[in-house]
Amino acid sequence: MQRAMRLLESVAGHESGAPAKQLARETGLALPTAYHLLRTLVHEGYLRRDKGLFFLGDAAERLTSNGAPQKRRSTVVAALARWRDAIGAPVYYAVYREGEIELVCVSDTPGNPAVQEWADFRATGHAHAIGQCLLSQLDEVARRDHLDRYPVQPVTPYTVRDGHSLLRRLERTRRMEPVFARQEYALGTVCAAVPITAGATAATIAVSLPVHQVHRLHPAAQQLQTEVGRLLGPLALSISI
Repeated sequence: MQRAMRLLESVAGHESGAPAKQLARETGLALPTAYHLLRTLVHEGYLRRDKGLFFLGDAAERLTSNGAPQKRRSTVVAALARWRDAIGAPVYYAVYREGEIELVCVSDTPGNPAVQEWADFRATGHAHAIGQCLLSQLDEVARRDHLDRYPVQPVTPYTVRDGHSLLRRLERTRRMEPVFARQEYALGTVCAAVPITAGATAATIAVSLPVHQVHRLHPAAQQLQTEVGRLLGPLALSISI
């Protein structure tokens, strides 16, 4: 099995295919052994052979495509846990997908618990930093469409009062700058969200803190932005999980 995996990895490195002799050399296998394993992998559908060259087969590509989302999710989960511990606060990852705010992952601890969803998170995007950060990344048409479906309404005494006020706030939000919300979704909680944009997908990483730690909010957002910047490449590829 281990030798077969080495052959699959070697073939995967050659988009234009590779002959058996080259694959045997790259994997350190004797040529007869390589031939035997390659024939078996072709028979099982993991490889295909064309004009003496070997390519990944349908079975291998299915394994790759099925495993990719899990691998991408693991990348995000590990990053969130690392940032959670470094900042000392719960960390959230959310995207705007098909017209909806989707909270994908949350990383917290018993000592620093995440905010409880007491009002529908998707319908109250106007009231939390995550939603405001995602909406600020949309164009005007998509933004107004969202607010038509989910009108602004009070969630706490600190929530933005109407759609017009929210739109003005979003228009003033500078590109790629953190968004802050103070007790707008949950009393006693402040939060900050850092925008991430990859292609047409809007995403954000956010932190929350108890209101008595509001003095930590801006430094936490700056630290999170720095940490996200270091991992932006792999993270951007993970937005589609």
